[in-house]
Amino acid sequence: MPNERRRSSILGLSLDKPSKPKIDITLDDPQEENLVPSYTTLDKIEGTVSISTTVDLPFEDIHITFQGATRTYVEKVSNTHAVFDRSKAYHAFLRLSQPIRETEYPENHVLKAGETYSYRFTFVVPETLLPQSCTHPRDNERVLDAHLHLPPTLGDSMLGPDGKTFLEDMAPDMTIVSYAIRVVIFQRSQGISGKLSILVDAVKKLRIIPAVDESPPIPLSGTDSDDYIVRREKDLKKGMFKGKLGRLTVESSQPSSLRLPYCRSDMTRARVTTMAIVNLRFDPSDESAKLPRLGNLVNKLKVVTFFSVVPGRDFPCRANAYIYDSQRGVFVENVNLSSRNVESVQWVPHNALERHDSAISVSDNLPPPSASQTYYTAQILVPVHLPTSSKTFVPTFHGCLVSRVYSLSLTLSVHVPGAKVSATIMNLKIPLQVSAEGNPDARPTISEEEMQAIAARNIDTELAPRSLAPPSPEYIEHAHLDRSGSVASVILPPTPEYFEHDTPAFRAASAGQIMPPIPEYSEHPEVMQDMMRPARTRDSVAGADRDAELPGYNAIGGRGAGVRLSWDRTMRMQAMRV
Repeated sequence: MPNERRRSSILGLSLDKPSKPKIDITLDDPQEENLVPSYTTLDKIEGTVSISTTVDLPFEDIHITFQGATRTYVEKVSNTHAVFDRSKAYHAFLRLSQPIRETEYPENHVLKAGETYSYRFTFVVPETLLPQSCTHPRDNERVLDAHLHLPPTLGDSMLGPDGKTFLEDMAPDMTIVSYAIRVVIFQRSQGISGKLSILVDAVKKLRIIPAVDESPPIPLSGTDSDDYIVRREKDLKKGMFKGKLGRLTVESSQPSSLRLPYCRSDMTRARVTTMAIVNLRFDPSDESAKLPRLGNLVNKLKVVTFFSVVPGRDFPCRANAYIYDSQRGVFVENVNLSSRNVESVQWVPHNALERHDSAISVSDNLPPPSASQTYYTAQILVPVHLPTSSKTFVPTFHGCLVSRVYSLSLTLSVHVPGAKVSATIMNLKIPLQVSAEGNPDARPTISEEEMQAIAARNIDTELAPRSLAPPSPEYIEHAHLDRSGSVASVILPPTPEYFEHDTPAFRAASAGQIMPPIPEYSEHPEVMQDMMRPARTRDSVAGADRDAELPGYNAIGGRGAGVRLSWDRTMRMQAMRV
């Protein structure tokens, strides 16, 4: 009997609780059947929101938004207790709202039972984010430019196009980058406070793979690091206690990016490839040394996901430093690509005195061989193909909390002929970018008002009157304007073409450094020599000639006052004229 009363009381509470309205989000897109609607930059997302209810429900407002957010957490073991300490972070980097006119709402903001209310929405995937989405301190402006790029969907569990398997994008559980169409109906409480509360909340997940262009190669100094190794050098031994065979150098550089096709195409049939080049150089210890034999070349793709609970000030690097950080973490996964034998690659001999082709040379930082030594080079072409049938790849990106980077690991085995020693292993780790194609038919959409404003601005620019007024005095050197406003005279140094002899002195004179000699004085070298000496002033008190250089002046030229000569030189020149 008590159990029956308890069940009836629970049933009464459930009946008294008002039912929530039902929300259906439908996209106007044929890929709706694929369960994973995918979009890229400048794609339109159009659809309809349908709201129905079984009882009359008052509401305050309806919000339809297109949102993007990042969620991360870092879990570390406490030093004092065997417990896990978890730090979480949330970053809403995108929120586009669909406006709803007041006339579209039902009367008195009450949803009537048995009726269905429909609202249209249209969103466009933006090319970049607004600066307000990245306001944390940064070490350089390149970080801001990278953080304002739209990140791809990452770590958000969703079924693939076949509707049976989940997309495997090699992201850790600690990282989620998600997009969704969200519909929220708000209701105001009946109490005195009148606070807004969420009556019902519905979302529809979307998969966003933005268009990403290939970035410039990562600058590397050629030295080893935690992330990249672009060159290896090693001495090859003839055997145990048999001396050195020679020195082998293996080097590579960043290849062109792996270009993902348009996200709506069939990724399982797409071939995403690029080509890496491995350059080898062997410097034998002597002319009789045998050439090493190349073995297998194994290449793997290293997928690295950096995540943090604090915004990054710079681009993430040095993956080992993230392992012991309480606010940051790193997740690495290796994908096997291919393995093949490269024994058939031929060595090409070169003489140290010959000029070799730079296309097959290793780095110029290597010391050159001696003049009497012959060295050998070889080149291996390594095709790189992404296994898109079993893995889902996203473009390289850097966000405020999450980054995804790739690198190519190349492992080459080298054997010494006739030596009973194990093969020498040369390992390289070179950076690799993954870019993505956009919608080839997408175009930036602008309204008619914006088009009219742009057209009016272009017309105003073409029909703007040209100014024919004389230039302002500050733009003319030593210019004088008369009362009419025209240029009266311009005092400029003569140009070299007006000199009979183009000498360094004349060229210096044209630059305003020294005035050229007057032609009538060029026939009297003694006068010119005297003129080039420092100017003298007559001391009338002592009655003697002594050299006293005038301050700030030379023998010829002065502070804009032309030629300043001493009194005695002036008298001698006048006598010569007579």
